[in-house]
Amino acid sequence: MSKISFDVMNARVTFKNVPIHTLSKFSFKDVNAACTEFKKIPGVEECVIIQSATRVEIFTVSNVETDDSPDARRPEGKVLVLNQIKDTWISLSSLEQIDIDHFDQTLEVYKGDDVYLNLLRLTSGLDALVVGWQNVFDDVVNAITNAKNAGTSGPILNKLFESVIRLSTRMRDTTGISKDVVSLGDVAVKLVDEKAGLDSKKKVLLIGTGESAATLVKALDKKGISFDVTSRTLERATGFTTILGGTPIDFNDVLTSFDKYDIVFVATTSDYFLITYDRIRLVMEEKTKGTLILDLSEPRTVDEGITALPGIKLLFRDQIAEIYEESVRTRTGIVPAVEKIIEKELPVLSARMKRFDA
Repeated sequence: MSKISFDVMNARVTFKNVPIHTLSKFSFKDVNAACTEFKKIPGVEECVIIQSATRVEIFTVSNVETDDSPDARRPEGKVLVLNQIKDTWISLSSLEQIDIDHFDQTLEVYKGDDVYLNLLRLTSGLDALVVGWQNVFDDVVNAITNAKNAGTSGPILNKLFESVIRLSTRMRDTTGISKDVVSLGDVAVKLVDEKAGLDSKKKVLLIGTGESAATLVKALDKKGISFDVTSRTLERATGFTTILGGTPIDFNDVLTSFDKYDIVFVATTSDYFLITYDRIRLVMEEKTKGTLILDLSEPRTVDEGITALPGIKLLFRDQIAEIYEESVRTRTGIVPAVEKIIEKELPVLSARMKRFDA
């Protein structure tokens, strides 16, 4: 005998499997409009999208026909819905053919209890770019609030998100995982502010588009500092700034106008020196104001030889490593306590959600 049951699905792309500068290709210009389009897929009843600088996650609830007998399952409906979700995602994003060809390898898809587990890990701060980050929790709250207002969520996702938000609030409060969270970018911006003063009058450049660069952007945004962003290709810089902000600049243009910057943050994964004495000597020889450069890259990508040029002060990651690593150790020590709570609460949440089927 067949019956209709609901199927909760989470399809996602995050910073863990896609470079941050590429995530903009997977994002939606209008999240509420995208939710509405996903709801038009036959069988899809609810949709919530979490979209931020580090992830694009789609949560859907669809009606799927199943059989009571264990040897007569009907997976066709689930496969069809997933394929239509992929097609709709591609049609609403700016993915190019090369990205579409690898979409199946890039996309993570979860069902049932795995959806609940992922959402708990996300809202508790375990799956954040910086463990414990509050803004990840805020992203989840905003996502369900927007979906409710737009009418794209429903009783199942509302219950799921409300339950997870309540549980995660308790986890954050009892374990302290979100207390005094300090990112690499926070420590770096504080050091530069102490050494050179960081205000709206300063011309700031960020070289790099990876995870460390993303934390720098968050820290600069907190202080209301505008900045330029460059990378080895203009496409990377543009993709990065589309999501995180800043003005993309071609790297060759940066080298010829290096003298206009007062503060330069370097956070790349390059295996060779990007900034050398010979590359910036001509443009920097006549500069009268000082330039502070902080190289957070591992290995270093700024040659110490540039300090022979007048007015240049060069700082390295070593000078903030102790403060940052202490913060990381503190967060890491709390993670097992959070995971233990999640392990205990997941079966309870799963049972609560199964009652909707009944």
